Amino acid sequence: MGDAGTATSSKSERAYNSVKARIADGTYSPGFRLVLAKIAEELGISVVPVREAIRRLEAEGLVTFERNVGATVAGIDPIEYLYTMQTLSIVEGAATALSSPLIGPADIARARAVNKEMRECLQHFDPPRFTLLNKDFHSVLFENCPNPHILDLVHRGWGRLASMRSSTFRFVPGRAHESVEEHEALLQLIESGADAADIERAARLHRSATLDAYLAQTGAHPS
Repeated sequence: MGDAGTATSSKSERAYNSVKARIADGTYSPGFRLVLAKIAEELGISVVPVREAIRRLEAEGLVTFERNVGATVAGIDPIEYLYTMQTLSIVEGAATALSSPLIGPADIARARAVNKEMRECLQHFDPPRFTLLNKDFHSVLFENCPNPHILDLVHRGWGRLASMRSSTFRFVPGRAHESVEEHEALLQLIESGADAADIERAARLHRSATLDAYLAQTGAHPS
């Protein structure tokens, strides 16, 4: 009994990791119907451990279950996404502006190196990797913020995006190209010692432009 239980648990873990990876890399996109029997067949296991894996993913908010439909990959809640991005554009813009006098040449070089990776990532576009690099880039610009309350709000905003699995660039890949160029413009502003208000505005518009592109492409305009 113990061995059988361990085997089932191991198979469930394998199914969990496999489905979660496919959700993360976009193979299973939002709204994709997860047919348990098909997944079980692909993995060479029974349906039972797959069902357990799907339940775990449902508890994590990555999968939703509807009567007469079954399990599907959860999408981005447009209202939650809208509020998160609007808030982040304001607080991250402020944090970047407050950080700017404390951003030195080494920080600029590090941010440019990340942006270079992002540019290279465009050639064989990988939305999840691009999103991780995007966070790394912006972290260099806002982590020096001397106001811990604003910085906490920025971290919370990024945390909400992560919990929504929000790789917006999967929906609007064209926006990724614009984003890389805007990053360089933002770095040049900081390097030139531009006014904090100009840096704040550029950072805020950079963030809100991604939101606008997502809403325009998906038609997900919350009422």
